[in-house]
This record gives sequence, structure tokens and C-alpha cells, in this order.
Amino acid sequence: MSQPAPRGALWALLAGNFVIGTGVMVVPGTLNEISVSLEVSAATAGQLITAAAFVTCLGAPLLAAAVAGWDRRRLLALTMLWYAAWHAVSVFMPSFGALLPVRMLAVIAPAIFTPQAAACAGMLVPPEQRGRAVTFVFLGWSMASVLGLPIGALIGGHFGWRAAFLAISALSVVSAVSVWLTLPGGIRPAALTAAAWARVLRSPVLMGIVSITALQGAGQFVLFSYFGPILKQRFGADATALSLMWGWFGVCGLLGNMVVSRIIDRAGAGRMVLATTGLIALSLALWPLADSLFWIAVVVSPWGLGCFSTNSAQQARLVGLAPALAPGSVALNSSGIYIGQAFGAALGGWLLARDAMHWMSWVGLALLLVAIVLSVSIDRSRRPA
Repeated sequence: MSQPAPRGALWALLAGNFVIGTGVMVVPGTLNEISVSLEVSAATAGQLITAAAFVTCLGAPLLAAAVAGWDRRRLLALTMLWYAAWHAVSVFMPSFGALLPVRMLAVIAPAIFTPQAAACAGMLVPPEQRGRAVTFVFLGWSMASVLGLPIGALIGGHFGWRAAFLAISALSVVSAVSVWLTLPGGIRPAALTAAAWARVLRSPVLMGIVSITALQGAGQFVLFSYFGPILKQRFGADATALSLMWGWFGVCGLLGNMVVSRIIDRAGAGRMVLATTGLIALSLALWPLADSLFWIAVVVSPWGLGCFSTNSAQQARLVGLAPALAPGSVALNSSGIYIGQAFGAALGGWLLARDAMHWMSWVGLALLLVAIVLSVSIDRSRRPA
């Protein structure tokens, strides 16, 4: 049985996910400012999300294999320093064409940090506490939506997107130091052999769960990527209003993840995935009915409750089903998150560029419903006769 996690180690991993999540979401949060500053359309600026998600999708499994033998303390600290460096470089990019490749280099960090932090958390605690440890570490993403995203949007709205990127660079340095000081050395998960990777890739259950994650990401990011431009265009929302909206969404996200973290080991990860995905689908179904910023805030509340908690439940689901294969399956799950984001952002940008904004929520809802059906099918296939 694993020894209890050293004091502060799980908190450092949570904080690292907070910085990673804030950096990933800074583009949706400052999309209006990036669009104006670099003189491109919102749909074009949104392709920063698509390109970054594509890199992270490919990077997560490839880098999981490349860094398999690394000490996790060193790996995760260096990953945050990489994040800091490329966000700092982004500040000096004069055009969209120059920013795009720098952004793609920066998001190599999320491809490493989030899946490896989840796998590391699972090794720091006894088996019966793995689900809670993984969801606890993933709370950092919820906290990023509560604090990081709205603050980033507020900074971007009043001081420009470059200031928001610079703030993320500074936070990344702090996170690197925190990881180095609190995480114990010598944590080296056994490298997955080619046979183990084959077991992951050939497992209908594990790959089905990864597919659910991709569908969830795509369904959400058709609309989520363009919250800023949509609310500005439909309701005249300024930077402060957008920051408050992001903040409310984030508060709901934090509450949802806290609840799931407390009950997932009792209720089961599969049930939590179904419940949280259902909440997101409910918001997308109600979205067309909202006719003011107030009602938008009401409608996105279930979405916020399910948005981040469904990802943490998916990771816990994979770790619980096959702990020995977790470094590979969780890395592929991160790929699923980001390929879904890439597809959703690209599809949403295509709709936005064609003045088909009203179709965004319906397309997203259709993808979420497919995810729900697949999740139910997987759970039923695993029940004893």
C-alpha cells in the first residue's frame, strides 16, 4: 500500500493545474482583445484554441512515453518553467501569424502536466483514496475557472491580452517552485511497455471512455470558445460583465468538482460522469431561451457544475479501472479533452463565420447526447449478468 501523500504535495499539484487551466483558458477569456489587437476576426483568433488543442492532443500520449522514466518532481517543475517561458515570449509577438506557433509551443506544458499530475496523485495515496486524490488535484482546473479565467479576462479587458499572458508566466514560475519544494523525489511510474500501450489502445472500455471525453469537449467548445464574442454581440457585454460571467461559471465549476470529489468513491465514477454530462446538456438545451445576461448566468449554472467535474470523474474512472495502465490511459484521456476542444472550436468558428450562431448550442447538445449514450453503454457492458 502507498504511503500517505507528503504534506502539501497534492496541493502543489492542484495549484499547478490551476495555472495550467488559467493559461489554457486565457485565450477564450481575452478573445475580443486578441482579435482587436492583432486585427483579425474573432473566428480567426479562435483558431488559437484549435491549434493549441491539437498540439496538446497529440502531445499527451507521445510525451507520456517520452518522459516515462523521469522523476516526477523534476518533470513537473520543468514543465511549469516551460509554460512560463513561452507565455513570456507570447507577449512580444506582433501578429497573429507570429503568436500562433508560440502558442502551440506553450501548450506542450498542459500535455505533460495534467495527465502526469493525475497519475502521480494516484501513486501518492492508498488505492481506496485514488478517486478522491485525482479529483482533488483536478480541482485546480475548477479554481482556474473561478479565479484565473475571470481575472485573466479582467486584466485583458483593461490592460490588454499581453498583460494577462505575462501574469500567467509569473504564476507558472511560482508553481514550479511549489512543486519542487513539496513533491517527494523518486516518483517514477514504471514505463509502459509496447504491450501495455497495446492493452490500452485495444481495450474497448478504456478507449470508449476516452471517446466520451472527446465528445464532451467538442460539445462544449462549439459554444464555450466564443462566449466572449457572442455575449458582446448579443448583449453588449463589456470586459467587466464578461469577467463576472466567467467568475460565476467558475464558482459553479468549483462547487461541482468539490461535490464530485467527496462522493465519487461511494457513488462510482461512471454515475458521476453521467450526472455531470447531463448537467452540461441541460444548459445547452436551455441556451436559446436566454434573452439577457442574467438569464445566461442562470442557464450556464448547470454547465458550470458539470464542466470540470466531468473531466475529473473521467480521469478517476480510468485510474480506478486499470491503475497500472493509468499513465497511458490518462494521457490519452487528456488527448481526448483537447481533440474535442480542437474540433469544437473549429466547428464553432465555422458556424460563427457563417452567421450561424444560433446553431452552436444545438450542435453541442447533439454531441453531448452521443457521449451520454456511449457512457451508459459502457457501464451496462461492465455489469455482471
